Amino acid sequence: ILNETNPKKSMPRHITIKVLKRTVNLYPLTNCPFGDSSVAARFQCMREEYDKIGMRRTVEGVLIVHEHQLPHVLLLQLGTTFFALPGGEFNPGEDEVEGLKCLMTQILGRQDGVLQDWVTDDCVGNWCRTNFEPPQYPYIPAHTTKPMEHKLFLVQLQEKALFAVLKNYKLVASPLFDLYDNAPGYGPIISSLPQLLSRFNFIYN
Repeated sequence: ILNETNPKKSMPRHITIKVLKRTVNLYPLTNCPFGDSSVAARFQCMREEYDKIGMRRTVEGVLIVHEHQLPHVLLLQLGTTFFALPGGEFNPGEDEVEGLKCLMTQILGRQDGVLQDWVTDDCVGNWCRTNFEPPQYPYIPAHTTKPMEHKLFLVQLQEKALFAVLKNYKLVASPLFDLYDNAPGYGPIISSLPQLLSRFNFIYN
C-alpha cells in the first residue's frame, strides 16, 4: 500500500487465510496505494442521535496484509495516539454487511471513480456498549436490554487496491505482535485482534 501523498512509499505482502475448508485471500500491502473532536462531544452526539433515531449499531472492517511473513492489520491513525479500524455507524434498518461496504467506500474508497469491491467474510468479533460511555464488552452485560452493538468483520482485499484516506488520517499497518496485550496503546478492541484472528491459518505467498 502506498501513501497517497507519497505514491513511492510502500508497505507489506500477500496472505492467504484458510479457515477449515474455506480460504480467504489477502494481498500485499505493497499492492495497495493510498493516499477531532473530544470524547465528551462524541458521546453527547451519540445521546442526541439516540433521541432522534434510536439505537445505532457500529460495524468495522479488519483488513490484513503481511510484511516479512508477519501479519499486519490496517488501521486509521489520527495524531500520534489514536487508532481505529475503518467503519462506523450504519443507518437503522440497513443490512450490516452492506452498511460496512458503504462505510468502507466512504472512508477508503478511490477518488478516480473506480468502485472498490469489498469482500466481507466472517464476523470475527461482537462487542457491546451499555450506555453513552467509552467501556465496551465482548458480551452483553447483565440487566442490559438494549446494548449498542459493535461488530468486526474480516474484509478480503483484492490482489491490488488503491485507497484514498480521509484528511488528517494516515493508514498504517500494525503487526499483530504490537497489538497483542496492548490495550493502553490501541484500546481493548484492537488489542484483542490477535486472539480473535488466532483461529485462522495464515498462508504466506
